[in-house]
Order: sequence, then C-alpha cells, then structure tokens
Amino acid sequence: MNFGQAIEKLKEGKKVARKGWNGKGMWIRIQVPTEKSKMTLPYIYMKTADDNLVPWLASQTDILAEDWKIVN
Repeated sequence: MNFGQAIEKLKEGKKVARKGWNGKGMWIRIQVPTEKSKMTLPYIYMKTADDNLVPWLASQTDILAEDWKIVN
C-alpha cells in the first residue's frame, strides 16, 4: 500500500511498517493523547529494531514508497 493508505490505517489504530525497512520488528503507530498526557496533539512513534519507542518523522523515501503493510 502507499503512504496515504498507511496513514489511513494508522488513524484506524493499526500498526504499519515498510517491507523495505531493514530492522526486524519495526513498526509505527499513532499516539492520541488523553487528558493525563503531557502531549496535546496526536503524534506518530516507532518501535525500533532494538525494542525502543521513539518519535518518528517520514523521510521522502517513506512518503513515496509503495511497500507499506499492516503489522499484527
């Protein structure tokens, strides 16, 4: 799927990843803040190959990619 379709899946609460990412087990997801959160707007975060969670920004390659997939 393309990046636009991947964003729609994120908005549905799904995790998505690119087949082209080298790290095993990497994915992104949207975090929607609650009233107890310090953040006030939704943001995208990534689970890295070394099992950390970090804020994520798309690269041009990610935006133009057609290899996005839903992760279970």
